[in-house]
Amino acid sequence: MMWELRSVAFTRAVLAEFLATLVFILFGLGSALNWPSAASPSILQIALAFGLAIGTLVQALGHISGAHINPAVTVACLIGSQVSFLRAVFYVVAQLLGGVVGAAILHEITPADSREGLAINKLHNETTTGQAVTVELFLTFQLVLCIFASTDERREDNLGSPALSIGLSVAVGHLLGIRYTGCSMNPARSFAPAVIVGDFSDHWVSRVYWEGSLPMAGGAAASIIYNYILFPQAKSFSERLAILKGCEPEEDWAEREVRRRQSVELHPPQTLPRGMSEKV
Repeated sequence: MMWELRSVAFTRAVLAEFLATLVFILFGLGSALNWPSAASPSILQIALAFGLAIGTLVQALGHISGAHINPAVTVACLIGSQVSFLRAVFYVVAQLLGGVVGAAILHEITPADSREGLAINKLHNETTTGQAVTVELFLTFQLVLCIFASTDERREDNLGSPALSIGLSVAVGHLLGIRYTGCSMNPARSFAPAVIVGDFSDHWVSRVYWEGSLPMAGGAAASIIYNYILFPQAKSFSERLAILKGCEPEEDWAEREVRRRQSVELHPPQTLPRGMSEKV
């Protein structure tokens, strides 16, 4: 497990998560502020801002860290055997810290009469806590399901742009969720402004996300359904356990899988040379 800590790529990935979440929170929350000299931002404007921010960051940093930018996504990837436990912990810490720094920067560069509340997540339109949990669960579910499906390298159809798909998923979530909770889908997005403004008194996220973490179940459910039911990965229990522990790979698994497929294509089962089946 400790080999990841000695890896330069691991350090870069954690830094990328910190920077991506910082930028996402800065631009996302900034789009939702109410300026006295201008009309209040529309739901469409806020949804597009959050969606475009995510799409841009996924395109820019996805090849470095995977661009999770969301603790719920990282936990879902952990459940889906895509990241080690150590990497997941470092990612979540980096995301929370990045979010807080992004919210702090926005707070300092915004005039006092426009930064009130800092677009904190709260219940709106007489929404109950139970209703908010249910809405956030489904919002997170559709986001994580989209992420797994749009970034799955096993797909042979036309994937299109994963960054665009994920950005649209975030946008459509905001189009629905803003009227209920302000739309979170992301614990870092909810946690960051609450820390900066010090407002947890009427903050449903403090009761739901950080005590029960129930909306996180949406991401976990999407991971289980996609990775174990709809499109299960051909990984043995030992391989999944090795990924969870963060064991140093003896050989790149993807390269071995490519060579295995090429070997099968070149040598159909009935013509496999002697000893090939054992080696494969």
